[in-house]
Amino acid sequence: MLDLNFVRENLETVREALVNRDFPAESLDKFVELDAERRRVIGEGDKLNQTRNAASKEIGALMQAGNKDEAEVKKAEVAGLKDMQAELETLRDEAESAMRDLLSQLPNIPASDVPVGKDEAANVEIRKWGEPKEFSFEPRDHVDLGETLGILDLERATKITDSRFAILNGAGARLERALVNFMLDVHTTEHGYTETLPPFIVNRKSLFGTNQLPKFEDDLFFLNDERGLALIPTAEVPVTNYHSEEILDAKDLPKYFVAYTPCFRSEAGSYGKDTRGLIRQHQFEKVELVKLSLPEKSEKEHEELTANAERILQLLGLPYRTVVLSTGDMGFGSTKTYDIEVWLPSQKTYREISSCSNCGDFQARRMNLRFRRGGGGRPEFVHTLNGSGLAVGRTWIGVVENYQQEDGSILVPKALQGYMNGLEKIG
Repeated sequence: MLDLNFVRENLETVREALVNRDFPAESLDKFVELDAERRRVIGEGDKLNQTRNAASKEIGALMQAGNKDEAEVKKAEVAGLKDMQAELETLRDEAESAMRDLLSQLPNIPASDVPVGKDEAANVEIRKWGEPKEFSFEPRDHVDLGETLGILDLERATKITDSRFAILNGAGARLERALVNFMLDVHTTEHGYTETLPPFIVNRKSLFGTNQLPKFEDDLFFLNDERGLALIPTAEVPVTNYHSEEILDAKDLPKYFVAYTPCFRSEAGSYGKDTRGLIRQHQFEKVELVKLSLPEKSEKEHEELTANAERILQLLGLPYRTVVLSTGDMGFGSTKTYDIEVWLPSQKTYREISSCSNCGDFQARRMNLRFRRGGGGRPEFVHTLNGSGLAVGRTWIGVVENYQQEDGSILVPKALQGYMNGLEKIG
């Protein structure tokens, strides 16, 4: 959430940022109205306070002079002022609550070096790694390959659940598990992350903290009871909220977490896009990276987090490119995002496999996650960062498609063979 004072003091900067993010800037007009009302009410309350204080002194003087009847009249007047002051305090609280509600629906301010644009067409490629393989045959997509090998079953998944679910069998399931273990091992042993296994169900407060609520409520799967709990759309939610409502010691930052979880998304508004295969599922698996950082270190931590995610693709030998997202394509809570896109031979293009975001203090402000520097200074908000390290299903697709052979078999990357009991080929 944006800082109220920052918005108040930088209205035009915020307005420009909203326009660049293709977000309605008219909401700032309502903010100005509410802020004016809040200031008016506070001003009237201050005047009433002065009047009450003066009247109290006058009552004291009257009582001391023995003018009790006059003092009682003044007391009645002061009692009326007290009721008026209570009404003003209610109006002030209502205005402040409305301002907080409005701020909770505004996206983060993009960093100064984020490209301005309305959509993904304005994203900027910053690097590539690896060369897409030239096949001597027409490469097949992961659905054809997986179903022919019997390692992917979409039809029965639809029968027992619904569309956009999948069943992996045999070596396909083993490949998924191998990828999870491989990613966790690399991030914990090479990159210094602490592995954590969080709950897969969270409350509304946690969802608000990582800005899934209120804007993205339709994308969530809620439990059908009075508690308002929901299945996690990403491990970012429980892991980033781990220290919510706490004040950390600056010397304990940064903190690095890595978590494997299933993820659940309704994909509201995306029907008709990427419906074939595993690209866009209601249930999928992900290894998530989360960092809690000092503000002055978060840009550096962002670059390193992105490099950590890229390292997985390098070890697997999968070509990819990294792009910085434009203002119109970046996530709601992000101040800057890099997308890592893996090469898919069947589509002859790069597809997103990880988004790595620096959220600044946007999420920490929502979840009241702070730190204190040495010397007893006042608490400051932590900077939060997150990124997929990687989306497991899409990595599965990358391996299957990039390592396919003309006879329909799949070579197992050397980095995964130890996780597959030495299996070198799925066929």
